[in-house]
Amino acid sequence: MDNPMLDRFLKQSVFTSQEDFQKNFEFIIPENFNFAFDVMDEWAKMTPDRLALLWCNDKGEERRFTFEDIRKESNKVASYLLSLGISKGDFVMLILKRRYQFWLTMLALHKIGAVAIPASFQLTKKDIVYRIKNANVKAIVACGDKEILRSVNEAHEEWPALKHRISIGPDIPEGWEDFNAGVEASPEYKGENKTKSSDYLLMYFTSGTNGEPKMAIHDHTYPIGHIGTAAYWHCLHMDSLHLTVADTGWAKATWGKMYGQWIAGATLFVYDHEKFTPADILNKIGEYRITSFCAPPTIYRFMIREDLSHFDLSSLEHVTTAGEALNSAVYEKFLAATGLEIKEGFGQSEGTCLIATTAWMKTKPGSMGKPMPQYDIHLLKEDGTEAGVGEQGQIVIRTEERKQIGLCCEYYNNPEATHKAWHDGYYFTGDLAYKDEDGYYWFIGRVDDVIKSSGYRIGPFEVESALMTHPAVVECAITGVPDEIRGMIVKATVVLGKEWKNKAGDDLKKELQTHVKQVTAPYKYPRIVEFVDELPKTHSGKIRRVEIRQNDADKLQNDAKK
Repeated sequence: MDNPMLDRFLKQSVFTSQEDFQKNFEFIIPENFNFAFDVMDEWAKMTPDRLALLWCNDKGEERRFTFEDIRKESNKVASYLLSLGISKGDFVMLILKRRYQFWLTMLALHKIGAVAIPASFQLTKKDIVYRIKNANVKAIVACGDKEILRSVNEAHEEWPALKHRISIGPDIPEGWEDFNAGVEASPEYKGENKTKSSDYLLMYFTSGTNGEPKMAIHDHTYPIGHIGTAAYWHCLHMDSLHLTVADTGWAKATWGKMYGQWIAGATLFVYDHEKFTPADILNKIGEYRITSFCAPPTIYRFMIREDLSHFDLSSLEHVTTAGEALNSAVYEKFLAATGLEIKEGFGQSEGTCLIATTAWMKTKPGSMGKPMPQYDIHLLKEDGTEAGVGEQGQIVIRTEERKQIGLCCEYYNNPEATHKAWHDGYYFTGDLAYKDEDGYYWFIGRVDDVIKSSGYRIGPFEVESALMTHPAVVECAITGVPDEIRGMIVKATVVLGKEWKNKAGDDLKKELQTHVKQVTAPYKYPRIVEFVDELPKTHSGKIRRVEIRQNDADKLQNDAKK
């Protein structure tokens, strides 16, 4: 299908094969680009009455915004923010859950040239202070929920340099400004694009699975970098209604429910819910006739434990996943129930979709797919040489010859971290994988998560995948525990299905250990198995194996003192 917006930013927008895609995918990058003006306002001119955003919540409320509505409303928000003294180059944090004001405010900040910092509603006072201090945040726009307001207020007391606290309601405490009233009273912003493509656009605080989060800052070309994500991985078009399950505090929100999707001309579907319930998501797919769906593997793990025959999923054309590696057992169960292949993608807050299984490719369950053509991706071994077929290597992006559209500019105010990631002509992702004879990449784990036991290098994902094929296991995390003889031994931290919880004990532990030995190489089996109600995760939903390791280290230290 011809798409006038894709044709503005790609030298070729229609491809007939993976080979054609890899060979001929090439961006057209304007010198002065601003997503809000050059994409959203242009859609408003071309197709003003077409639906851009369909928002609903778990309270039965619904809002529909056309592209013209989005243009008008974002202009009013821009005018309001300017009236508060927020201007080009200022940093503004957004703690807005899945409220529709997030999209309007993001576009408003883009229009005035301010830098947006999406943030999770789960941040504590300590988290917020760390962010506003290190990024010199001028204002926070937040949901008027009591816990969020309290955390921001406590952070403000410790760091009063934060000038503006703005609430979208329902609560507007003393000292806070009323977003909705301010926007309602503001005229439409009449300004024009004053940003260069190289100006800063937004900043993500990385998930922080290890250590304090870093500040990955992107320029205005970042949205263009997501064309591959939306048009050729999500396979979106101008008639698509797309749902990505992600809180707006996670980079996956702009990955999956903003930039590339709107450039492709799709309608965004947003379900604003407080508590994740698989049946609710499944019902929404049928009720609204959603055509494209993307969610992290955790969501699929819980969805396949429902009786999917009770839900109407017939509108779905394409389903995808990212955030963590997808266990092949989950893929197979979802395919058997729906007939839909889950197409996996891999990326980071620092970039867009780096590796993916596109529609032209045969899906290999458990594989991330192949590198997206905008990135020059390689696998490097520890000695700096290229990994061969079947050999482990770190996923790197060669950056010395050209700027990679979609990759962040740097770690803001952190030259040490920047140099650690970018050196010798490469950006180092910190993720390990191997490549098969067909060029497909297979995830192994984070560099820091790999377990060295009795001379073997064991990636946590391969053991987790083996465990996930047992019907008792909903989620699991594999970590290493120090051992005097083997150096490290494998530990499994396991969340059981509700029908298995009363069977937790030594017999089930032995059953799981035997199961792993039968599914994968026996030396990889977990010598320690611990049952828990939930796994520790980052604000973006990634498993924090570092926290499990630290808790185990603390226990060992305490036991040694006794």
